[in-house]
Amino acid sequence: MILLSDEPQTDTIHTTFFDKVFPADLTVAGVWLAAIILAIYLPVLNETPIKAIIVLPGILFLPGYCLIAALFPKDSDIDLIERIALSIGLSIAIVSLIGLGLNFTPVGIRLDPIMISITIFSLVMILVAHFRRAHLPVEKRFRFPFFVIAGTLRNTVFPKGDSWVDRILMWIITLAILAAVLATVYVIAVPKEGERFTEFFILGENRTAAVYPERIIAGQNYPMFIGVGNHENRHMNYTIETWIMRMEYDNTTNTSTILVMDPGDRLVLPLAHNETMIIPYNLSVVKDQYDRVEFLLFNETVPGFDVTGSDRINASYRDVNLWITVQEG
Repeated sequence: MILLSDEPQTDTIHTTFFDKVFPADLTVAGVWLAAIILAIYLPVLNETPIKAIIVLPGILFLPGYCLIAALFPKDSDIDLIERIALSIGLSIAIVSLIGLGLNFTPVGIRLDPIMISITIFSLVMILVAHFRRAHLPVEKRFRFPFFVIAGTLRNTVFPKGDSWVDRILMWIITLAILAAVLATVYVIAVPKEGERFTEFFILGENRTAAVYPERIIAGQNYPMFIGVGNHENRHMNYTIETWIMRMEYDNTTNTSTILVMDPGDRLVLPLAHNETMIIPYNLSVVKDQYDRVEFLLFNETVPGFDVTGSDRINASYRDVNLWITVQEG
């Protein structure tokens, strides 16, 4: 026989979520989840070691803990050690499954969809856990033993009755362990700075390293692309110059001489660290006397126009070139 409650379902939900005290561990989980979102998206925090300290443990523990809290609301279901171990294992599985599912959607595996999915999943599990605990007798509900753990640690590290010498030694050992943990977190959160470099490349009209405009007619435009990638670990203001040239090669000395070097276009391109920009460029040559296009990239030091020829090419930070054959229209 099924017994139906006289209390309407809406009143039950209202009583559960507004009249019942929200469990302390679920409150901490919600605050931690909010801290993860702030650490990822808040400009003040997302470039500091605090981001890794908050986000990494949260992603590896929080989703699984919320699921375990929803599945096992009673204190007698499983013990604390099992809850913590299962939370870590299930968090890894949940995040992996979310990434696998997003891989088969149009949004793909990106930061925003992953964070949205993890946040929704965790919040739903927190609400389910609270709902299930609220319908249990108070003495049977699971409570995370924050104060018991803190008292146990305090009595273990600083037992009563020890001499002042023992207490000083224990303080020194505790501070040394804390310093070692913080140093480890810092090494993980702030990896050693890698090599600084800048990418500079040209692409054909289909944005690949092919189909370059090598045979062109004077006066016509030929679409291509110029790419710059900043990996200098700081903001950079690049200057891109194009020069139309005619070269002469001497077989006896095995050297090339610049006969003509006329300026083309000039562009200033500001880029943040780890930012790559590919910009469209129309190549146009007005005369058939040229046979080479030189693309020069300068960082924050651009020489004056009195520096020409090979000296200007050598003064550039990066350079690429394109050999062309020009025909009269």
